Amino acid sequence: MATKNDNSAAQDAAKKALAAVQAKKAAEKTKAADDTRASGKVQHNITHVGQESTNKEELLAITKKNAMPYRIAAIILWILAIGFEVFAILFFTHKFEPAFAAENPGWIISWVVCLVLDLVCVIIGSQLWKKANHLDPASAKNKTKFWIHNNLGVFLSVLAFLPFIIFVLTDKKADKKMKTIAAVAAAVALVVGGLTSVDWNPISQEELLEAAGTTEVYWTDSGTVYHLYEDCSHLNHSVELKEGTTTTAIENGKTRACKTCEARAIREADEAAQAAADAGKTDVDSGTTDKTDTGENTVDTGN
Repeated sequence: MATKNDNSAAQDAAKKALAAVQAKKAAEKTKAADDTRASGKVQHNITHVGQESTNKEELLAITKKNAMPYRIAAIILWILAIGFEVFAILFFTHKFEPAFAAENPGWIISWVVCLVLDLVCVIIGSQLWKKANHLDPASAKNKTKFWIHNNLGVFLSVLAFLPFIIFVLTDKKADKKMKTIAAVAAAVALVVGGLTSVDWNPISQEELLEAAGTTEVYWTDSGTVYHLYEDCSHLNHSVELKEGTTTTAIENGKTRACKTCEARAIREADEAAQAAADAGKTDVDSGTTDKTDTGENTVDTGN
């Protein structure tokens, strides 16, 4: 029968063992934190974000709402761009001639400044429009409509500079050299505005809905990318992280997965498939060997 002293000794031993385990865990945690600091990474503060939508219609309604401010701002800037073009035409053709624009260099400065402001509004407006299209993409079922919707800024670039070029080249009163300079400047602005307005990586509504799901991902407040792994190298210096499903990430303006995370996921999937294939091959080889050995033993027994 165990004595009172034996029970006390057992309890003390259990307490010491528990303390040792806790100390080991604390040491491991401290070491992990030290390794994190040494590698230049930061410890993440993760906030879980709940999902708002429950079906496709609700999700699309949220994305449309998220994109609306960007669309409105883009349209306002494009209207301003057309307004600056109108003033550039009026200045160049002497239809509007305030005192500062009556003579050179005020006349040249007036329409040049208008063209510059025109270009600035076109570029910023197009970037906002592309941002809105990524938050609330169009369907790719109609390829032509899809391309026009995503590259509307290209058409606005043409509208913001081509009329000026036409008015300049058809102005019979203007100096030939000055007409050439103005036309070339506007043409360059048109090309720059057009190229910066093209969406080289458009997102379709179908791709957005396909990405939506229950997979847990991570993201930061800035940017439009969500990450499949918390330890993604692009999150090394981000302290505050949000965590939620891919659907929740999309609701919060994150429109695509991190390319680095995608490549890692594909690599790990390939490695897992290869490991499974190797394991299956080993099992087959083992089974074949067993059968051969059994057969040989049978022959030996017969002899």
